[in-house]
Amino acid sequence: MITYPVLKKGSTIGVTAPSSGVPAELHELLTLACKRAEERGYSTVCKDTAWTQQKARSADAAIRAAEFNAMLRDENIDLIIPPWGGELLIEILDQLDFEAFPAKWVLGYSDISLLLLAITLKTGVATAHGTNLIDLRGENMDATTAQWEAVLSTKTGEQVVQEASEYYQAEWQHDNPSPYVFHLTEPTRWKTTESEPVHITGRLLGGCIDTIRHVIGTPYGDVARFQQTMIQNEQLLWYLENCELSAADLRRSLVQMKLAGWFAHCAGIMFGRSAANHAVQGYTAEDVYQELADELRIPILYDIDCGHMPPQMTFVNGARATVDMAEGRAKVTQHFCP
Repeated sequence: MITYPVLKKGSTIGVTAPSSGVPAELHELLTLACKRAEERGYSTVCKDTAWTQQKARSADAAIRAAEFNAMLRDENIDLIIPPWGGELLIEILDQLDFEAFPAKWVLGYSDISLLLLAITLKTGVATAHGTNLIDLRGENMDATTAQWEAVLSTKTGEQVVQEASEYYQAEWQHDNPSPYVFHLTEPTRWKTTESEPVHITGRLLGGCIDTIRHVIGTPYGDVARFQQTMIQNEQLLWYLENCELSAADLRRSLVQMKLAGWFAHCAGIMFGRSAANHAVQGYTAEDVYQELADELRIPILYDIDCGHMPPQMTFVNGARATVDMAEGRAKVTQHFCP
């Protein structure tokens, strides 16, 4: 059974850095992001780790875990949004209090997606893969990013619909942010290995392949248990995105997932746009997608609104989603069923 938190206007956002914090020279970004959240009607509470960064992490694992656990227990904190991702979140998993996990939203992506996946697999509490806090520092939000509020405000038993973006960002311009932070210049076109139209339904799970692959075979990556005990053996619909992997490393990671049973009883897989996916001796990401589709005999969608080439939809781990795609356009309907 899946438990869904509910976002309410006026909620308090807890800001902690279970992976990377914000170094001193970039503190103005975090300050501005908190200011924008408050202008939109939220309160913010920034804890110590959000403001520190050294040796690829915000703080020692014990400090990060303790701060996150305290924020979970704090009844005055309604949802948790880390400033951004990072590299070494995996260090804190064995120190988190999964046994007493409340119905509280955690939102983020990149390395944070490992935390999100582990929470939902271990506890059945839904988590949200989408924007980070730093990317909400703009004067405005583009239509796709802005949907995070509507998605997180959806109640159990209700559904929420998101449409594919019109344009996406090809490359970051950190020193020249637009009023939306992003520079959305390239026409969005979702693609597929199948003949169109494509219609897929399944329970959402996913994240950044670079990080989530490392919990295969651990207590934090028990997909089979989740499927059997929490969603009554419904089919899964995976969304995955690649931050830094070459096409060959992507293939290795996906084969490992397949061998570990992560794609058993799977309705389909969706891959986000990626600036990585570098070809290896002519072997491309598109080759990887087609081979996986042929092996699993399921539809594969790619270049979707997910990951490090924004904007991105807000995908809820545990929700039942229906995806309809044709002629490069797509609609994702998430049903918050237990």
